[in-house]
Formats: sequence, structure tokens, C-alpha cells
Amino acid sequence: MNLETFYEYCLSKKGVTEHFPFDKDTLVFKVGGKMFALSSLIQWENGSPKVNLKCNPEYAQELRAEYDAIQPAFHMSKVHWNTVEINKEVTDVFVKELIDHSYNLVFKGLTKKNQTEILEN
Repeated sequence: MNLETFYEYCLSKKGVTEHFPFDKDTLVFKVGGKMFALSSLIQWENGSPKVNLKCNPEYAQELRAEYDAIQPAFHMSKVHWNTVEINKEVTDVFVKELIDHSYNLVFKGLTKKNQTEILEN
């Protein structure tokens, strides 16, 4: 997966916005004002891209046990966030599934009003 594919896939989801709230390097995708994916642009440029994605805690543990390329997230809640190394043992299709999982978790945590506003726009 390349940065353009990651970027376009995240932005293709309903109600998603992009931000740089921490610095000029860390690209953050949000739905309803809540983060669901973030990544360092420098890591993409250096050929070692990683993406932090929200994850159900039990599923997060399963993924970490199964894949060396999925670890507890750096500088995030290790219970709810994973770091996924891109272009390692995790396929592009599976990375997209993990992005979907993260997006859906965050979306479901929004108020019904916010969910409805996102779906209607």
C-alpha cells in the first residue's frame, strides 16, 4: 500500500476529515471529530510506513499475537490502539479491513445525532 491509497481510502469514508493537530508530520483522520487513523508522513517517505488504528481490545490482543507487524500503538492507549506496519506481513486488503474496523468503532461511539448528521450529508 502506498500513501495515496491509504489517504484516499480513509477519506472515502462517510464524514471523514483530515487534520494535523500534533505537528506537520502526523496526518490524522477523524469522523465526528474523533480520531480513527493516524500516521507519520516521514515514515511513509522513509519506506517504513506505520498506521495507528483504533481496535476492539480483545481483537487487538488477537491481532498482536498473530502478526509481528501489529503492535500496541506508540504514544496511544495500548488497550484500544494498534500500530500496523504497512507493506510487511499484513496485506493491503487486511489493512483496509482494519481501517474499516477502526472507523466503525469510532462512528458507533458518536452520539446518535452526530451519526445521523454524518449519514445525511
